[in-house]
Amino acid sequence: MSSVTDPNPSRPSNLSPGAAPGPLAAAAPDAPPPTRHRLTAPLLAVILLALLPALVLAWQRVQFEQAQKTAALVMDYPAMAVQAQRVGLTPQALLDKYKALGVNGVAVYEDVIGNLVQRGDLYERRGSDLAAENPGAGVNPQWVYLRALTPQGQAALRTLPGRYTIPTRTATVAGQTWLAWPTDPDFLPAGPNRALIDQLKAQGLVVVYRPYDDEAVREPGADWPDVPFVAFTGDEVIGARTPERLAKIDERLGNRLPALIEGSPQRGLDTLVETHGGARMFALNPSWQNRLGPDEVASKYGLAARERSQRLLYLRPFPTVYETEAFLKRTGELLQHSGVQVGMPVVTAFAPNDTLRALCLFGPLAALLLLGLSYPLPRLGLVVAGLAGLAALGLNGLRPFEGFALIAAITFPALGLVLRRSRVTDWFLATGLSLAGVLFVSALGANRDSVLGLEPFRGVGLTLLVPLLFVGLSFLPRQDIRKTARDLYSTPLRLGDIGVMALGLGVFALVFLRRGNSTGLGVSSTEAQVRQELQDSIIRPRFKELAGHPLALVGLSGVLPGYFSLLLILGGVVGQASILNTFSHFHTPLLISAARCFIGLGAGLLLGLIAIPVVKFLLKFWTTFGTRRAHEAQA
Repeated sequence: MSSVTDPNPSRPSNLSPGAAPGPLAAAAPDAPPPTRHRLTAPLLAVILLALLPALVLAWQRVQFEQAQKTAALVMDYPAMAVQAQRVGLTPQALLDKYKALGVNGVAVYEDVIGNLVQRGDLYERRGSDLAAENPGAGVNPQWVYLRALTPQGQAALRTLPGRYTIPTRTATVAGQTWLAWPTDPDFLPAGPNRALIDQLKAQGLVVVYRPYDDEAVREPGADWPDVPFVAFTGDEVIGARTPERLAKIDERLGNRLPALIEGSPQRGLDTLVETHGGARMFALNPSWQNRLGPDEVASKYGLAARERSQRLLYLRPFPTVYETEAFLKRTGELLQHSGVQVGMPVVTAFAPNDTLRALCLFGPLAALLLLGLSYPLPRLGLVVAGLAGLAALGLNGLRPFEGFALIAAITFPALGLVLRRSRVTDWFLATGLSLAGVLFVSALGANRDSVLGLEPFRGVGLTLLVPLLFVGLSFLPRQDIRKTARDLYSTPLRLGDIGVMALGLGVFALVFLRRGNSTGLGVSSTEAQVRQELQDSIIRPRFKELAGHPLALVGLSGVLPGYFSLLLILGGVVGQASILNTFSHFHTPLLISAARCFIGLGAGLLLGLIAIPVVKFLLKFWTTFGTRRAHEAQA
């Protein structure tokens, strides 16, 4: 039978002697101390032992990420060629300008038949025009007719009919041989422009090939050029709708790596990545890029390379050469400042040791059990912990590594503030346990797919919500829970109480909705500017931590009356949860997340230590203002 004791039955109230008692203090008793279970020490020992393999895995991940700090600046060749024509330059002349500013790669699209017409290799006539010029020649006015103008065009007309499932026929009109098409062939994929690709490769450029998909192509991928990367167009890879066709693409990729375009998931890409791996690629929509301007766009590309492990930075020119040059200069400065080299990315897959990961499972399991046993009501704590553990595993399809990574992410932010919360120094215990949880989250959640960003952390929203629930339930008094429910139901609410609760819920909703990189809530122009300046100069801390850590410190100090201290401790849980949330973005290098975390911890600690005496002074001023004048008037 387990022993349950209260080690601190005479724990003093959080209300400081100098604070005004007021009605709030009388209505809000101090939270009960945790249970000190006989398994507390053994469970802490298990956590410490499980940290050893987690540390080894963290070191291996850092070594892997440090070897991946090379990115290619890949210019969209067709867009650049259009810009060159508008300013009176050849594409090569403009490319040379941009190469001098750091561009070391180009993206070349697959030719379509319309490109052959534009280059003068083929001549195209609509059937209606050709029939009008040659009455009685048997021309079908609804078809399209092509004939060769160059040797390259003659070679194309010999191979194109067999390339597609579309039936074509040869026609002789006015002594000239035409290839007749029952449909408009302008946008049919016609294979790579090998002369251009060979010319670009000879310059030492990283070439990204962008093939088109069309069901009329008999053998897609059979003539792809020898390039290191392939970036598919559209919302799906070639063959995504047909298993046999996708299997051919998987085979024909060979040593080429598919590009994973940030923010543009493509159907079927996971199948190719499973076999070949992949390279993360960052690009911006042209219209959005032109609205932002060179400096802001450069900031986003610098951030993508430094903090999101983007290996291919896909660039498009701005409307003017001047803006494009300014953008390239600023991007180069930011990459150099962050230690990212411009060159040929050598991409390898991250493969953590599964034996070490299995040993790490004991850490989150022990933490979850310790959390439940430490509740003032241990039976309630075990039920809550058990349900949370099952939910985390279920959310991750009963996969142990991913499920226990989520268990670590929701347990460790709450564990310290459940174990101890009676003085300011308890914040260091809570933070230390959160940092221990970071190692378990990284060890169990980081794998090849999650590092590539293909497999996002499932339950990331719960990492902010569940720790609050864990700590909040630990505030329940050590008595029959039915009596607690009756007491809560019969507690009279004042307008001030309702206002405080509404404010707290509103703030939490704002924090929850604005989690992640893209949210449903925008930011003001001032905040956006502050964020850009911070991320360009240092690694920007998360604002949830800059607010949450001071709230915890003020709450633990007990300077505020009544339940305000408990509310501030709950606010501090958000700061602790944000630490784990930061490290749940596995595509961000571990050292980058660590720097962001420790900057937030340092700034939050400083702000909290400043806030405590300020709050004390304001409370004293509030309670004593006018008192001396009233005494003097009475005298």
